[in-house]
Amino acid sequence: MKRVCVFLGSSPGARPVYAEAAREFAAELVARDLALVYGGGRVGLMGILADAVLAAGGHVIGVIPAILVDLEVAHEGLPDLRVVASMHERKALMADLSDAFVSLPGGLGTFEEFFEVLTWGQLGMHRKPCALLEVGGYWATLRAMLANAVEERFLRPESLDLLLVSESPAALLDACADHRPPPVAKWLDRESR
Repeated sequence: MKRVCVFLGSSPGARPVYAEAAREFAAELVARDLALVYGGGRVGLMGILADAVLAAGGHVIGVIPAILVDLEVAHEGLPDLRVVASMHERKALMADLSDAFVSLPGGLGTFEEFFEVLTWGQLGMHRKPCALLEVGGYWATLRAMLANAVEERFLRPESLDLLLVSESPAALLDACADHRPPPVAKWLDRESR
């Protein structure tokens, strides 16, 4: 594992614990000589994480669509900022560049990006770890929703084994490094209608 893609908010969130977690995660990435791949923004948790990695001497690759550069949210201080034409290109390039995916707290964009790579893993399109850094209980309701999807037979129980979760950046990155994804069949009742 050499590069970790991190999805996280372009807002700092309501509680200081989110910024603290981003800084702790940055420190752990740099301590392990892991490069950060992220959405290229200078605002919110995105900017906090990138700045902390850079300040500690780590490597950062930002990937941002041109429309967001035009809105003046691109992190111009990155030594490696890649501007792409669309959000689709952004996600594809971030996935290609990364060996693991981690999500810190964020909003719709964070959810969408993380669920896309998790779905790709479920479909066998990649075998990279997908993980959530639990910060102050932020992901508890999401995890409950996924458990409900299993109970309601929209998701196989084994699919939840694709998702790694920890409150500790070190433990989460250890789990990513050791992860061997289980074989998961996508469909529960393929023949039923």
